[in-house]
Formats: sequence, C-alpha cells, structure tokens
Amino acid sequence: MADIIPTRMELIKTKDRIALAVKGHKLLKQKRDALILEFFKILKKAKDLRGQLAAKMVEGYRSLALAETYHPIQEIAKVSLDLRKEIDIDIEVRNVMGVKIPHINTEMEITHFLDTPTYSVAGTSAKIDTAVEDFSEILEMVIKLAETETAMKRLIIEIEKTKRRVNALEYVLIPRLEEQKKLISFQLEEMERDSFVSLKAIKRRLEKEKAA
Repeated sequence: MADIIPTRMELIKTKDRIALAVKGHKLLKQKRDALILEFFKILKKAKDLRGQLAAKMVEGYRSLALAETYHPIQEIAKVSLDLRKEIDIDIEVRNVMGVKIPHINTEMEITHFLDTPTYSVAGTSAKIDTAVEDFSEILEMVIKLAETETAMKRLIIEIEKTKRRVNALEYVLIPRLEEQKKLISFQLEEMERDSFVSLKAIKRRLEKEKAA
C-alpha cells in the first residue's frame, strides 16, 4: 500500500477492482453451492450402490462357497476362464460448473452363459450357474460404482479449490482493497484540507499586500 499514489484515478480503479472482486466472489459462491449440491446427489447414489454391491457380494460369495462344496476349485477356475467376456466401455463427459463428470456406458456380450460354447451344462451344476449369474451382476455394479466414485473425487477437488478462492476473496483481497480505498480517500481528504489551508493563507497574504 505504500506504493499507492493517492489520486482520483487510483481511487476509481480501486473501486472498480472491489466491484469486480465482489461480483467474482458471488459467482464463485454460487459455483461452490452448485457443486456441493451435485456432490450430495451423487453421494446418495454411491451409498445406494455400495449397499447393493455389499449385499450382492455376500450373496455371490455364498453362491461360490456352495459351488466349491460340490466341485473342485480347478473346475470352477476353468469355468470362470471359459466365461470371460468382452466389455466395451464408452465414457461420456458431463460438464457440471466446469467439472468434467464421467458417465460410463458399458456393453457386455449379451450371450447368456448357458449358451456359451465353452460352457458345459452337463459338466456343471446349478450351483455354478448361480455363482456365475451373481458375479456377472457384481461386475456391472462395480463399473457403475466406479463412475460415481470418480465423479465424487473430481467434485471434491473442485469444491475445495473453489472454497479456497471464495475465502481468498472474502478474507484477503476484498478487505485489502477496502482498506486501500479508505487510505486513498483519507489521503485525498488530507490533501484537500492542506490545499484549502494553503489557499486561505495565500488569500490572506494577498489581501495584506493589497491593503499595504
């Protein structure tokens, strides 16, 4: 502030900077609030998915454990290798207040595992069939959960960044500019008072010289 020249032009510039900072602060607060709203919306979705996935995982491992009581582990491992699927993943991006939120579209082979040439109905049992169905559903749920988790991480990063900017404007830049405006106004008033006193003194001196 020591380098600031107290002029009318500098005062006008400072007022303009304050107006711009206040406007920016308002817009950033709106962005922060919108991001937080979106975060909690996705958080609810993620919680639901986590709950569903946890329940399905229990169900899937129960099915797998049951299958292991009827079949050797080597046989189950061979079935799992024979049932590997091709998965096409297409990621679309949704823009939320400048944050790129991924939306994952997956396309798995639609052939039912019972129709797969490498899958032997005669050589397996309903126990393996159930485990295969459960883990197919689990895979789809994991991909969907990955989408929501990624979106949440990106939102958290942007929310924190926006909060820091809001705080910097609210508690540092705007108060500093306001203080600068007060200082310039005070110095200008002092200069005006000094000029007024000087003019009065010159006027009195001229009047004395005129009278003499």
